[in-house]
Amino acid sequence: MTAPGKLLGVGVGPGDPELMTVKAVRALGKADVIVYFAKAGAAGNGWTIAAEHIQTSAEKLPLIYPITTEIPKDAPDYRKALCDFYDKAAANIATRLDTGRDVAVVCEGDPMFFGSYMHVHVRLAPQYPTEIIAGVTGMSGCWSAAGLPMAQGDDILTVLAGTLSEAELERRLVTTDAAVIMKLGRNLPKVRRALERSARLDRAIYVERGTMDGSRIMPLADKRDDDAPYFAVVLVPGWEHRS
Repeated sequence: MTAPGKLLGVGVGPGDPELMTVKAVRALGKADVIVYFAKAGAAGNGWTIAAEHIQTSAEKLPLIYPITTEIPKDAPDYRKALCDFYDKAAANIATRLDTGRDVAVVCEGDPMFFGSYMHVHVRLAPQYPTEIIAGVTGMSGCWSAAGLPMAQGDDILTVLAGTLSEAELERRLVTTDAAVIMKLGRNLPKVRRALERSARLDRAIYVERGTMDGSRIMPLADKRDDDAPYFAVVLVPGWEHRS
């Protein structure tokens, strides 16, 4: 019998290809199959970051999301569509692993932090050898690009999704020292109101395409429109009483 290949979850960092780790570059250069997630009609950020380090002989396997924002995330159809998608993706990857080929799944940021790779990992790790290659997270890339000290000493840092309800965002912001709010997109007006009511708007920094070409970094209070891509973030630094 052929020994199964290894499944690798490869974090490629927040956007700037120079923020990829040496280990990630080495893994992508050796893998037999490269898997990447993308929306229909787009290559995907992970692929774009990693492309120059992928060997030309490797098989490229795109996994195209069946939905993005067309269905509310709390709808039963949304969960079923994604579960079916990840089941099929895992089965496609398994067929490659069964032939002894090593499969690298490219993941923007870190694979185990809001990464799509996680859904493949939990389905395949019990049956196949796996390795996770950590990546620079999107949020750390953004606060570094902004030159923003986020947490110090006993500060509590909370990571929030902009998809949460306005009331829940406000409640969490009131009880933390520092915060990262992800998944903005059309949620920006709601996030702005929650920040204002929690008296955090004057400290909030908006970062769009952090570490990438065309990035925008500004105080959220200075942003006059409500347009934001899904992967923009708002940073609320702690360390309020600096020493």
